[in-house]
Amino acid sequence: MLSSDQILTKVNEAITAIQYPAQPAGLYEPIKYVLSIGGKRIRPVMMLLTAQALGTDINRVMPAAVGIETYHNYTLLHDDLMDRADMRRGMPTVHRKWDSNTAILSGDSMLVLACKHILSTSLPNINQAMDTFITTALEIGEGQQYDMNFETRTDVTQDEYIEMIRLKTSVLIACAAKMGAILSDATPAVAEQLYKFGEQIGLAFQLQDDLLDVYGDPEVFGKRIGGDILCNKKTFLLINAFQLANPSQLDSLERWITATDYDEEQKISAITDIYNQLNIKIITVDKINYYFTEAQHTLNSIPLSLEGKQSLHDFALSLINRSY
Repeated sequence: MLSSDQILTKVNEAITAIQYPAQPAGLYEPIKYVLSIGGKRIRPVMMLLTAQALGTDINRVMPAAVGIETYHNYTLLHDDLMDRADMRRGMPTVHRKWDSNTAILSGDSMLVLACKHILSTSLPNINQAMDTFITTALEIGEGQQYDMNFETRTDVTQDEYIEMIRLKTSVLIACAAKMGAILSDATPAVAEQLYKFGEQIGLAFQLQDDLLDVYGDPEVFGKRIGGDILCNKKTFLLINAFQLANPSQLDSLERWITATDYDEEQKISAITDIYNQLNIKIITVDKINYYFTEAQHTLNSIPLSLEGKQSLHDFALSLINRSY
């Protein structure tokens, strides 16, 4: 049985081997660029680990895995543009390296290419897997809209936020696990259990991402620390700070959130200091651990081999054991 690192190597080899048309270069070069700058390839690795745990030859599932990674990177092109982000994985984002129109058009083309890759998978249940992907893609759009809606609100609740990140981030990891199960001809019950496992890991992963944006090492994180603070993103950390702040802290938070003229490093430092006063880091770590524990309970209930379960457990652990 291959490890997640070995599967990651195979995914990278498959992505590198893709032959794009030479022209128009302005369309395809950004696609090659964004897929070449790496990343953990969480979603394709999750799909292939799941398929492997169910006894399927991962080479037969690889086109779908490449498709879901292409789709994920399509969402990043648009997210980075909407968030005005300068860096992704330690490299300039597409709209910075080229321009906004390029990020939109190349991203749109990646969505089409993602569907093409998935549909090229020569396994009997590919249409069912594609239906799962389509449902998920629509949910991700819903999650992005909720995230946008939250930008103008200061009363976002924890439950609202968890539902938003479930849609925006978690469901694609869950979709990858379920597609791996479907393509392996698993029973509907097993496919749904694997979806739930991926969903819970996805929630833990996104909360960890929130935490790293404030407390992470920029060399490891690949993005500027404090980006969410500067964008006034309603993260788990900020929502809890609003709920727990005393009047003085609340006044400070509101002043920084509504300020239009400020020193960026001063804003990051001031809000991080409030987080420290309120023990927000500890609260967030506890929530991450909650979802990871729930995911392990789910995984333990799935009828897989011990080796298959261990590979999924180890991969899940690697996703939330990032430095901060």
